[in-house]
Amino acid sequence: MESVPLVTALTVSLRFGIGVAAGVVATVVMDLVMARLPEGETPPFIASGVLTDSAPQNAPERLASVVHYIAGWLTGPLFVWVLFTTEGLLGGPSIVAAVLAAAVLYTLMVGFFVFAVLPRSRLPSARVPDIRRDWAISAAGYLLVLVPLVALGFRLV
Repeated sequence: MESVPLVTALTVSLRFGIGVAAGVVATVVMDLVMARLPEGETPPFIASGVLTDSAPQNAPERLASVVHYIAGWLTGPLFVWVLFTTEGLLGGPSIVAAVLAAAVLYTLMVGFFVFAVLPRSRLPSARVPDIRRDWAISAAGYLLVLVPLVALGFRLV
């Protein structure tokens, strides 16, 4: 039986750690983007409201922050997993694999919020298009930071 070199075995674990670290940075940048959008800061309160069965304006602020940051931090390793999958399907690391992984994750981020969370928000339907748009912009900002950071981190390990 052939043994796997320790460096190779640890590389996968280190890459998930890179995903977490990149997710932290991307979440901080996402906060800056969200703060500049009319409905940008609404999504965390929608998530908090859905979890507590309350309207976003009555949702616990601390829970909104916790959910937002944990989701942001853990989306980093989710990207790493999607990237590993696309690399496996496309025959190895490439720019195409990274772009495809980013597109898949963007679709998951926006789709989950728009189709699973936002419909349970109890907000007037007139606000929904603006919230949807601002979330899509915020998610794009997140990925514009996350993807290059993960790529840079992968080059280091």
